[in-house]
Amino acid sequence: MKQLSAFTKKEFLEQIRTGKLLLLGIIFCLFGIMNPAIAKLTPWMMEILSSQLAESGMIVTEVRVNDMTSWTQFFKNMPMVLMIFIVMFSGCLTTEYQKGTLLNMITKGMKRWKIIASKTAVIMVLWVAGCLLSFGITLGYNAYFWGNDTVQNIEAAAGFFCLFGLWILAALIMASALCRQTFAVILGTGAAYLGAYLIGMFPAFKPYSPSCLLDSAALLTGANSTGDYLWAVFITILLMFIQGVVAIIAFNRKTCL
Repeated sequence: MKQLSAFTKKEFLEQIRTGKLLLLGIIFCLFGIMNPAIAKLTPWMMEILSSQLAESGMIVTEVRVNDMTSWTQFFKNMPMVLMIFIVMFSGCLTTEYQKGTLLNMITKGMKRWKIIASKTAVIMVLWVAGCLLSFGITLGYNAYFWGNDTVQNIEAAAGFFCLFGLWILAALIMASALCRQTFAVILGTGAAYLGAYLIGMFPAFKPYSPSCLLDSAALLTGANSTGDYLWAVFITILLMFIQGVVAIIAFNRKTCL
């Protein structure tokens, strides 16, 4: 376990040294602030545009915003953060292949599964920490401006999206173990998302698809309860486990690192 701990620590230090950790902190903070800011500025922007729209025959009524407006914006913006996160870490293994650094560690006795486990742990911890940061900022600003009284199941909706992100990142790790090119890793990760999205388009299969976890609107309004997502949560966690096993098997079989 000393090897695993040491390599995980090295990975965290690498994120700090390369500036990725700072950049991630800025991105998650920015998107956390952006959600209530956009909601707060919407009436002002519509008031400015009302005169121009009136010339075109369009009448703009009074726009009212509340915490629901901000939380809706939160769940619209977070997929963008996830895409940025995927791009930033798409080279987590392929860059190592190109530099040849993994071969040195393996020849020194480092178990291959520990490399996969360390990189997975670091990436997923950073994702969860970032989600908590962005969620906390939005929650605080919403409480200050409007309170959080008109929305339901906020924590569950955010948790489900965070879990969906973890599943996507597990797909990224698996694609990284299977492919040698960063572009192929991004395509493989995108294919996993597309597959879940297409399955979710069929009503009979939607409750079992990871894409069901993205249906935050029904949770916020109370149209759905957290119990409606239990199968999706179970399937998502199961898929993450399978993806982890596939990643380790594929990485163990790589003959050229």
